[in-house]
Amino acid sequence: MTALDLRLETDRFGPFTFRLGLDPGALALPLARVEDAWKMFSASPLAQVANQLQREVLVQSVFGTNTIEGATLTEEETRRALDADPGKVQAEQEVRVRNIKAAYDLAVRSAETDGWRLDVDYIRAVHAEICRDLPHPDNRPGLFRDNPKERPTVVGDQDHGGIYRPPQYRRDIDRLMDGLVDWHQGLMDAGISPLLRAPLVHLYFELIHPFWDGNGRVGRVLEATLLRQAGYRYAPFALAKFYQEQIHRYFALFNHCRKAAGRDEPFPNQDFVTFTLEGLRVVIERLHGRVNELVTVLLFDAVLRRELETGKINPRQYAIVRHLMDSGRALSPAELRLEPWYQTMYAHLTEKTRQRDLRGLLDTGFLGPGADGRLRPGFVGNRRAG
Repeated sequence: MTALDLRLETDRFGPFTFRLGLDPGALALPLARVEDAWKMFSASPLAQVANQLQREVLVQSVFGTNTIEGATLTEEETRRALDADPGKVQAEQEVRVRNIKAAYDLAVRSAETDGWRLDVDYIRAVHAEICRDLPHPDNRPGLFRDNPKERPTVVGDQDHGGIYRPPQYRRDIDRLMDGLVDWHQGLMDAGISPLLRAPLVHLYFELIHPFWDGNGRVGRVLEATLLRQAGYRYAPFALAKFYQEQIHRYFALFNHCRKAAGRDEPFPNQDFVTFTLEGLRVVIERLHGRVNELVTVLLFDAVLRRELETGKINPRQYAIVRHLMDSGRALSPAELRLEPWYQTMYAHLTEKTRQRDLRGLLDTGFLGPGADGRLRPGFVGNRRAG
């Protein structure tokens, strides 16, 4: 035990210890890598693309956290559900999307409120948003479990490190949730980095598993809230996509850390926190790259518009390049000719005009053929057109 550990006795679950459980020396390099990535990202021209970046992160994050819990919506279907009128959303999976968005909004408002602190009421409020109007048989938004003996809660599976029975008795859950927020406040008062506090809260929340349903989604929102409060934008929610991509590792680490603590290893939580730091570095670097791509597209579009205004390209040529930019699809010349909008645009023009327009775009570099012969906008990398 250390001064930052908290051991609680429960009525039926036995002793439960919140432990820092980390090796500071081994974490120095992962922490430095996250901070270095964050400094580079923060120095990029975020203001120019903030709205689009925020939208993309929201879609990917909701898709990721929802998919972890078994949802089958694609990323594009998730995007459409987020764009739908909330009052008209009825399908269960679309309701789940709407609810996660509402929980994220609550997280941002809370994290940006002066003096906000993690407490049990906030955790209940997040759960209430996540589980609102869902038809789970035990759906009780904001209420902790109190399992009858004949209906135990069991989490985990053999493929991810085994089965675990979290606390079942309501009074034990209440005591442990109060302990979790008190312990977190102690870590905060002691100056423990939010990059360590946030995954530790995530880990112990999942081990308590206080609600009948929605615990994974709540745990990831709690982690994101603490990171957002510390000034990290975009990345806290983008972590959900990393967890989804690394889903087997993610699930297995909860059992791995629990078993390490049971063996009284000195640093039982090290691997989960290292995993989270790895995820943060990865998503921050991705975000940095995406900002550079978006800014490149903005600059390219500015040049394209200037060339249109000065008459160096005509409206048809502008429309071709803009369509490829907006659709994100690369097309061969033959495929381009089959596009309805393209056929309409050239319906009363000659083949010579078609060829002259396309040759002009290729000669000026506004369009560039890839190795596969497909046409892509001519901005650097052509990654968006894929």
